Amino acid sequence: MNDLPRNQHIIMSGSVAVVGVWIAYISFTQEPAAAFLFPRMISSLFVVLAIWTFAKAVMGRSRVGQGLSGQDMRNILPGLIIMVIYVFWAAKGLGFYTASTITFFILLSLYDPAPHREMRSWIKRIIITAGFLAVMYGLFAALLNVYTPREIFF
Repeated sequence: MNDLPRNQHIIMSGSVAVVGVWIAYISFTQEPAAAFLFPRMISSLFVVLAIWTFAKAVMGRSRVGQGLSGQDMRNILPGLIIMVIYVFWAAKGLGFYTASTITFFILLSLYDPAPHREMRSWIKRIIITAGFLAVMYGLFAALLNVYTPREIFF
C-alpha cells in the first residue's frame, strides 16, 4: 500500500506521455502542414515535459504526496468524461469555439463551489465563460493567426 502514490504517479504520467506522443504524431502527419505549425510546437514541448515527468516517476524522484483516494477519483471522473466527449466528438461536431465554450461552461458549473440555486453564481459563470471565449479567440485567431476548424460556430 506504501507504493500506491508512486504507482499512481507512474501510471498517470505514463498515460499523459502516451497521449502526448499520439498528439505530436498527429500534428506532424496532418495536412496542410502550415495549419499545424502551432500544434507541432506545443505538442513537442508537451511530449518533452511529459516524458521527463514519467522518467522522474519511474526513477522515484517525484514527490507524489498521498496519491488519489477513491473519492478523489469519483470527483474527477465527471470532468474526464466531459473532456473525452469534447475531444472525440464535440470539437469536431459542434465546432472548436462552440464546443470549447460549452465544455468550459459545463466544467465550470460542475466544479465551481458557488451555490447552483443563486442567479448571481450563474451570471458569474456566464461572464467567466464569455471571458474565456474572448481569450481563446484573441489568442488563436487574432494574436497567433493559427488555423482553427472551419466549423467555428456550428
